[in-house]
Amino acid sequence: MREALDEGAIVIVAGFQGFNRDTRDITTLGRGGSDTTAVALAAALEADVCEIYSDVDGIFTADPRVVPKARKLDVISSEEMLELAANGAKVLYIRAVEYARRHGVLIHARSTFSSAEGTLVIDETRRADLSATFPQIQGEHMEEPVVAGVATDLSQAKITVIAVPDVPGKAAEIFKIVARSGANVDMIVQNTSAATTGRTDISFTVPKADASTALRALAAHQDDVGFGNLIHDDQIGKLSVVGAGMRTNSGVSATLFEALSVAGINIEMISTSEIRISVVPARRRSGRRRPRRAHRVRPRRRDGCHGPRRHRALRRFRTPSGAGSRRPGAPRAAPG
Repeated sequence: MREALDEGAIVIVAGFQGFNRDTRDITTLGRGGSDTTAVALAAALEADVCEIYSDVDGIFTADPRVVPKARKLDVISSEEMLELAANGAKVLYIRAVEYARRHGVLIHARSTFSSAEGTLVIDETRRADLSATFPQIQGEHMEEPVVAGVATDLSQAKITVIAVPDVPGKAAEIFKIVARSGANVDMIVQNTSAATTGRTDISFTVPKADASTALRALAAHQDDVGFGNLIHDDQIGKLSVVGAGMRTNSGVSATLFEALSVAGINIEMISTSEIRISVVPARRRSGRRRPRRAHRVRPRRRDGCHGPRRHRALRRFRTPSGAGSRRPGAPRAAPG
């Protein structure tokens, strides 16, 4: 590939394909494989930037199909983008963002159909170095936004384990069973133990596709663990508010909860990290109205994120010499 680029050729790689090193069998890489391949090639070639083209102009403050007033972001940190991608944002695949962050690759999310500048996904440690090349980075830094994005996820289900003996080790037993079933647990909430019974309820969320397997595994060990019953709810939705500014600014959670309260939305579960607040209400209220409300009532400056799901995307990486680059509007490569 380096030889072809040095000769000024345009190299086309089938990004969604790979092979097994042991058997040499050809396989597909799954969703996001092309994004991840593009970032990996950019890292290997020490490219200045990896440009990922899609049918949207960049990364938005919320899904514009749900929130018409969503704004495009000029810059977002890789840390924020990782949280958004992990919590439902579809515009960039999480493995690609994680790989870019690990190897210091600058991602530029742009539109195939326009020459708009798009959105830069940057590592905060490189902000000063990149600001000379990309003036919008310095401008965003001076603004110091509190919240960078709002993402929604309707692909999870909630399992509640009823009447668990409130003694040390029972939670470990439950989640070992769930782990052996192959289900990936996201949010966990344990209720206060009832004084009269000495038992408690434990609720957690898993991907819908894994819920049935986890339920069967738990039911098979009901007598061993000693819980009373299982409840399965696949009509839930998760809303996540993400922003690095949460570390140093107070009031974000209060503003979010006020927005949901005004909309008449009751919260069932809450999970937080340094730069994220996630809530789970019932899915019947988790569609269009909820992200609109969270986007409208907020700490001022910016909030929300992710654009529509991409269809076919053109991806390119630019080497230091500029070889291998394509401009929007140039003939498209065969899908790969």
